[in-house]
Amino acid sequence: MNEAMIQITNMSKIYEMGDNKIFALDNISLTINAHEFVAIVGPSGSGKSTLMNMIGCLDTATSGEYILDGKYVSRCKDDDLAVIRNEKIGFVFQKYNLLTKYNVLENVELPLIYMGIGAGERKKRAIGALEKVGLADRTSSKPTQLSGGQQQRVAIARALVTDPPVILADEPTGALDSKTGKEVLQMLKDLHKMGNTVILITHDMDIAKQAERIIRIQDGKVVSYSDIETEDIEAAG
Repeated sequence: MNEAMIQITNMSKIYEMGDNKIFALDNISLTINAHEFVAIVGPSGSGKSTLMNMIGCLDTATSGEYILDGKYVSRCKDDDLAVIRNEKIGFVFQKYNLLTKYNVLENVELPLIYMGIGAGERKKRAIGALEKVGLADRTSSKPTQLSGGQQQRVAIARALVTDPPVILADEPTGALDSKTGKEVLQMLKDLHKMGNTVILITHDMDIAKQAERIIRIQDGKVVSYSDIETEDIEAAG
């Protein structure tokens, strides 16, 4: 039985607007086990992006507990959160977030610079990550010289280069055509098979069904929590 990679208990994120309180997340509890492939799905404004920010240690909750790979994240200070982000989570974003002034190799090396890894080891690891996504021959190219699909593959290589246990992908196919999007989803499936915990954030149920399990978010709450077989049975019924 897999151990919990992510354990969230009674988490809320509240924004105060004058006398009003807006619950972006409302007392959410969920568990994602190590080596799972999970999709978090919900419409715009549902709270899924806020939840992604919490899981990714990009923001902190108003209340509740968050344990990531045995670490009590909800008790960490900003400097500690930055270290956890770099070591535990590989991010893949819809817009790639590549730096156009750097070439492909330099973009992939960036997380390793923050970790204090030496130049020789950085280059070795970055080339290894690029080999995994089939772009080891484009190390000197700038992002603007690549297609959208290639840029997303560079972003995946950057996410992999620190060997994080969790890959967090936020609408990773949103800026891609359907063929290239399928290739990127297959790459995420392959990473899952290699042992990564993969969390896919999406509003598209067809994409969400590529995962093993779906967590539905609406109005800041978890409204369902089911595996793909259950989803298919419900759809058929």
